[in-house]
Amino acid sequence: MTWKKIGLILRPKDFKLKWWDSFGMDPTVIKLKGSIYRIFFCGRNKLNQSLIGYADLNLDNPTKILNISKKPVLSPGSLGAFDDNGVTASCAVKVGKVLRLYYIGWKPKSTTRYSLMTGLAISKNNGKSFNRFSKAPILNLTNREPYSILTAPYVMKVKKNKWIMWYVSCEKWVNENYPTYNIKHAFSEDGLKWKQHGNISINLKKNERAVARPCVLYENKTFKMWYCYETKVGQYKIGYAESKNGTSWIRKDSKANISCGKKNSWDGEMIAYPYVVKHKNKKFMFYNGNTYGKEGVGLAINEDN
Repeated sequence: MTWKKIGLILRPKDFKLKWWDSFGMDPTVIKLKGSIYRIFFCGRNKLNQSLIGYADLNLDNPTKILNISKKPVLSPGSLGAFDDNGVTASCAVKVGKVLRLYYIGWKPKSTTRYSLMTGLAISKNNGKSFNRFSKAPILNLTNREPYSILTAPYVMKVKKNKWIMWYVSCEKWVNENYPTYNIKHAFSEDGLKWKQHGNISINLKKNERAVARPCVLYENKTFKMWYCYETKVGQYKIGYAESKNGTSWIRKDSKANISCGKKNSWDGEMIAYPYVVKHKNKKFMFYNGNTYGKEGVGLAINEDN
């Protein structure tokens, strides 16, 4: 795989919207029709709260934004709920005429830095607005997974009555500001109710703190996953792995073939949170750069067959 970087395609400073003051975190992409795709992203308001909006673009001319949401399509949940301090898109799945948005709910620090749990919202208008499927997370704390970081899901229907979710799961908190986490998988018959066994898909290598934000394509009888990994806080890199069954994975990070940009550039310190879609035999990777996406959403294109 060889990736050609296009650069920042979606920046908060280009749109003077009341709800979107900074960031463009965790781009999450769904096809609308033809070459038109919708990017859901996490923007922050002046209170630094995370809200979900969207932008539309034509992948035949991806540097031109066609439309952008004038208000958030999903806002923080009710006081005391798992998502009362912010929401972030993670995976969009079309099921008939319904769009499911698997998202991340944020809660601020109590004894640890944050809580990040997986929620689900439903749209019947292609994501112009959403209603919560549940006010509670759709993944559960268990004896194997007791920490409130069950997050960043990517969901795929692999056959009738079998869905797989790959998600980020905390193994421990080293201290109140320093969690370690890997990528695990769960199963479902309908994509709504999930069975977790705490089994690991992508584990940490020596000196790694985290692997995060999986995105999976199934191609040539192979599951292909992009994600990011971190050895030093604030300096994610993008990794890559393959699997024949979707559960047992072999890391092949050197084959990701995308790295940080030039010094002092928007992605010169880190690249993270990839979301890959395939369109007309090309792969499009939407991703974030420095400071976890503070400057917006970037794009790289791969033309290898």
